[in-house]
Amino acid sequence: MSAITRDEVAHLARLSRLALADEELDHFAAQLDVIIGAVARVAEVAADDIPPSSHALPLTNVYRPDEVRPGLTPQEALAAAPAVEDDRFRVPRILGEEA
Repeated sequence: MSAITRDEVAHLARLSRLALADEELDHFAAQLDVIIGAVARVAEVAADDIPPSSHALPLTNVYRPDEVRPGLTPQEALAAAPAVEDDRFRVPRILGEEA
């Protein structure tokens, strides 16, 4: 006996606004029955003494701690710039807009 019927697949298709042919309804009903069976088998295996997890191995944070370090002054950052204007990099205009 199938866990999901052809009529239920047709109902889901209508809700999803999918147009399915009769042979597609039968095909998808069989596929969904296999999927539902697989999920049921996983639920049978799940033990209460095993905590849920998202990974098989424990994960650790690989990031370094944040440390305050001195950065460049505006003058140092702009020292090698080809063009500077008002303590900013000057770049050519690429759009035909007025300033």
